[in-house]
Amino acid sequence: MSDAFHKPVRRPSELFDRLFGSQDPAEVSRVAHQSAQALMARVREEPEGEVIDRLVAFTDEHGIDTIAELWSRSPAKTLPGTLWRIYLLQLMIHADPATASLLYERGRAELASADVVVAGAPSPAGPEELIALSDTILRGLFEGDFAVALDRAASFCRVQASGATHFADDYEFTEPERASTLTTRALRLATYADDLHVAARLWRTGSLL
Repeated sequence: MSDAFHKPVRRPSELFDRLFGSQDPAEVSRVAHQSAQALMARVREEPEGEVIDRLVAFTDEHGIDTIAELWSRSPAKTLPGTLWRIYLLQLMIHADPATASLLYERGRAELASADVVVAGAPSPAGPEELIALSDTILRGLFEGDFAVALDRAASFCRVQASGATHFADDYEFTEPERASTLTTRALRLATYADDLHVAARLWRTGSLL
């Protein structure tokens, strides 16, 4: 099973090279927040279908662009940090939908919570269904209820984390290296779930900045 959360990153522009090379965390943070807020304002105020379609297809077609690379340096419970995690989640699914499907179906069978319902994947959730779900969640950030989209993403991460944890238990004695990889993935997904859940709450109170 693949644990790929990334695709090859496009080279940053000269502007971003200078920004990152300046070693000025305050300036990097300022630009990250301004760019995330500008994107959200632009798309949500003028939700043209073609623009949203391009944003939804963005990560699968182009990898992480310079702006998302900038967001990657932001804390989890901020708007740019939240957008970065959503993009990584979509990359994970598009890069290896078969593994995502296996983990999700195992998590669905093992997890005794409402997260499966909140995430909203069909049953069974094959690779194509999970790709469609990730695109739906990403689209919801820009044309629906932002907090609801974050809650769906958080629940999706919890289901996946459960699946990865149980598969890791299966492989613990026969394939310890694979078990370790799955455990790491489960921890990352569980952390993302917590971050996205908090971000949804902050958005509802106007505090996700």
